[in-house]
Amino acid sequence: MKRKFKVTGMTCSACSAHVQKATEKVDGVKEAQVNLLDGSMVVECDENVTDNQIITAVTKAGYGASGHEEQKASNSPKLEEKSVFAHSLKVLIFSAIFTLLLMYVSMGEMLYIPVPDFIKGHNNAVTKALLQFVLALPVVYANREYFINGFKKLFRLAPNMESLIAVGSLASIVYGLYVTFALSNALANGDEATLHALHMQLYFESSATILTLVRLGKTLEAKSKERTTDAIKSLVALAPDTATKIVDEQEVIVNVKDVKLGDVLVCKSGEAFAVDGTVISGECSVNQANITGESMPVHKKLGDGVISSTTNLNGIVRYKAEKVGEDTAINTIIRLVKEAGSSKAPVSRLADKISGIFVPIVFVIAIVALAVWWILSGDFATAFKYGISVLVIACPCALGLATPVAIMVSTGKGAENGLLIKSAEKLETAHKITTVVLDKTGTVTEGKPEVCGVYSNNVEKLLSVAYSLESSSSHPLSVAIVSYCKEQHVSLKKVTNYQDIEGKGIKGDIDGVTYYGGNNALAISVGYRQIETINELASKGETPLVFM
Repeated sequence: MKRKFKVTGMTCSACSAHVQKATEKVDGVKEAQVNLLDGSMVVECDENVTDNQIITAVTKAGYGASGHEEQKASNSPKLEEKSVFAHSLKVLIFSAIFTLLLMYVSMGEMLYIPVPDFIKGHNNAVTKALLQFVLALPVVYANREYFINGFKKLFRLAPNMESLIAVGSLASIVYGLYVTFALSNALANGDEATLHALHMQLYFESSATILTLVRLGKTLEAKSKERTTDAIKSLVALAPDTATKIVDEQEVIVNVKDVKLGDVLVCKSGEAFAVDGTVISGECSVNQANITGESMPVHKKLGDGVISSTTNLNGIVRYKAEKVGEDTAINTIIRLVKEAGSSKAPVSRLADKISGIFVPIVFVIAIVALAVWWILSGDFATAFKYGISVLVIACPCALGLATPVAIMVSTGKGAENGLLIKSAEKLETAHKITTVVLDKTGTVTEGKPEVCGVYSNNVEKLLSVAYSLESSSSHPLSVAIVSYCKEQHVSLKKVTNYQDIEGKGIKGDIDGVTYYGGNNALAISVGYRQIETINELASKGETPLVFM
């Protein structure tokens, strides 16, 4: 069986790899798929494995976890994502301001930019160093989460990207303070040579720049998540929140979550069906375009099935609930889209495996680089510079984020356009497709009807009647006729006694005369005899409407 969890505290692919390894060590767990971007984890395990066992394993690895039921009770993901992006953007702007000031102080003279006299020359080196330290502190504080999380994972012997950032940034600051004290000592002793040598070995700006650039990446990532989950949010918005339930022959508004199998519900004109079910009384026309892609409404009568989130265009029906909650069609589609975003493509799994061993190897290489350069050159400052460089440039952010971002963007964009991708593996193998088979319902067509011909001895009167009658209807064919008549500047007349004729058409009085408009069945029922014309148009794939 599969279970879904929410995982917090992950910042890079090394984190997701650690979470996966910790989860798969639990007895009974067959496979764990961790999605770094949306912080979710799908676990395939035996039925005897409890949620608490998995949550405990993730917690011991240094991350937070919650089960599926807790997720549903949590705040809206839309609000959560927006707050993450807004917070990250504020920190980025704050960090960028102080980093630019720090760069100006540290490199202004070298770039021949005017700087204040109190930080010019070697004699003011200590003042300049202290000012750089003061400007670096706000950036460090604003991004303190990298230090907290990074060292926490490092002490647990599970270093991640934040561990690299934290060690590199803190080492730059600590070494900068050491150089500041050395400058102070050289200034007191009048040692010009040492002042000149140490003047260029301050790395406060490097520390701030590292943090600011990483924050920029995190902000772009948060924005990407916000954009690419819009498709899922729009799907969620289609599902109604309430339903009209029949209780003791009375209509009661209830939350759709409280609808049980077998409940009798009512759907009126203009409302969406709350759950999947079967019509037990009444007739109506239903717009199913959001589920089936059909541009034309489908007539529903006794015994016909109705689908959650589809819209009743006219009429009132009672229907029995047959699929509720997560089993409804719309919720199944939402689940498939989410699972596609959470699934791992083969190339993504490979990236995770590499990232899992990448960070520890980087630490080893950095230490080796520092030691070798120190031995060869005898200059700790030079050796330190190379060691820190290895830590900073080797952060595996892109390695672990590029593939998940590409998958989430593609599945999200596809869902926006009505294309659902069942898994990332299917997406990766899509390049092997040689033949594409399409249906005709809005896939290779416009997906909405339009007027393609008007047949009458008195076209002006026909359009006036059609325009006046159809203006009161929300049927897609009515919308097409109204749009056409507006383009032709047809006059609109007042309609009284307007009535929908279920499954056939409409009627109404104009200037005291009753007019009908509808399909072939309606035409026959009111005595219209030009059946051959209707059949001829229908044989061409057109949908003939008759106004009498």
